[in-house]
Amino acid sequence: MNLKPIAAALLTLTSLLPLSTQAQTRMDFSNEYNASSIHAEGDLYFIEQVKALTQDQVGITLHTGGALGFKSADHFYAVSDNAIQIADTLAGTLSGIDPIFLLSSLPFLAENEDEAEALYKIARPYYEQVFADNNQVLLYASPWPASGIWAKKPVNSPSDLEQLKIRTYDKNGTITLREAGASPVKLSWADVVPQLSTGGIEAVLTSAEAGANGSFWEHLNNYSAIQYAVPLNMVHMNRDEFDGLEKEQQQAVLEAAKRTDEHNWQEVRSRVAANYLELAEHDVAIQNPVSPELSTALKNAAKLAIEQWLEAVGERGKTIMTQFEKNGSAQ
Repeated sequence: MNLKPIAAALLTLTSLLPLSTQAQTRMDFSNEYNASSIHAEGDLYFIEQVKALTQDQVGITLHTGGALGFKSADHFYAVSDNAIQIADTLAGTLSGIDPIFLLSSLPFLAENEDEAEALYKIARPYYEQVFADNNQVLLYASPWPASGIWAKKPVNSPSDLEQLKIRTYDKNGTITLREAGASPVKLSWADVVPQLSTGGIEAVLTSAEAGANGSFWEHLNNYSAIQYAVPLNMVHMNRDEFDGLEKEQQQAVLEAAKRTDEHNWQEVRSRVAANYLELAEHDVAIQNPVSPELSTALKNAAKLAIEQWLEAVGERGKTIMTQFEKNGSAQ
């Protein structure tokens, strides 16, 4: 039987198929947080932008809630090794890679979202360099609303912090809350609710957003808006995977990332009001603002974390701080 005519016909048929039905590039995207989080929603926005800009030729599947078995602390090397292609990672968990990633969570440095965005833009080239040195591409930032304190009892004075067993998300928070008299424990997000359930912790340093996502009102019914920091998640991609795309697809991915960066910074500005409404619906008492005494005590306690960070990052830190003081904090 002569198969050449059949093969030729199949080849012709394939060439006539719409572009969207032909082979796609497929990637997996890991996120430790749940599907309703501000980060997952931003990541889905990015995926939709990539889909549209590449005419559905680059397919990305988002896996939320740590479904792939990776926590934020695992993401850096998992992406570098291409075990996963893209990840949304809490920046502070990367401090062991480079202390530059503790910048966004330096306590009481950026006082609002405008200043936090300005700080990110100043520091982005330094973030990009670390990822580039480790076979990765920084795509965009995913900012959190400002961190506060969730607790069983109201936290509105320095004495309320004494020996408080509180979860922190990175070194900065651990230092600051220890200096303020609390008993901090650094925990990954996936471990927070189990520790609340067993009494391992009695308070959590995180945003109203994160607490709402985790239904913290099942364990904690007080939230103190201390405006600790506007920490960032970083969304990063394996460099080999990026380089394997066609040039037009690479440009599309970078354009989608640029759009998502802008989208995320706008979204975080509107998120707090909605979070507070949700907390009120679940009878969470909100201390906002907190007492001047608590605010002053925490800012004094934060000085050591900032000093240690500046020492660790060297000239980069001095350059960033100088630029921020000149251009960022005035916004």
